Amino acid sequence: MSQSINQNRRNLFRRKKNNALRPPWVKDNIEFTDLCTRCDKCISACETQILFRGDGGFVEVDFTKDECTFCQQCVNACEEPIFDTQQAQPWTLKAQANDNCLTFAGVWCQSCKDACDPRAIHFKMAVGQIPKPIFDTDACTGCGACVAPCPNGAITLATAQ
Repeated sequence: MSQSINQNRRNLFRRKKNNALRPPWVKDNIEFTDLCTRCDKCISACETQILFRGDGGFVEVDFTKDECTFCQQCVNACEEPIFDTQQAQPWTLKAQANDNCLTFAGVWCQSCKDACDPRAIHFKMAVGQIPKPIFDTDACTGCGACVAPCPNGAITLATAQ
């Protein structure tokens, strides 16, 4: 009698894949949790302290603390083959405003624009309306500088589609 492997049961034991934000320059074609040893060297090296131990002890990014300056300290501290600084961009993260943006509630706010050095956020003026944010995804570096200053927590970074 031949026994076959039930893949659904086997997948139960695989590491959980999630939408965690990883540090910049992580190679696109790897499974981060398979290579990261959770040594915390990148966390200690981060000059803006935005890296932390997340789910399962694997490093994640928290833009509510500060922004990424793309200093490459995390890359230099890591001994594993996780990073590739030859990639065209450090990552494909782009900023976006959620529905709880104060401008959608009629409140004048441009704190995200003021924090954006690449000027990827501008506000469209309209007669009789509060200006709404417009995100230039080509100009956005995904640094996260716009996240922490937002008084309503309405700015998030997600992988560009």
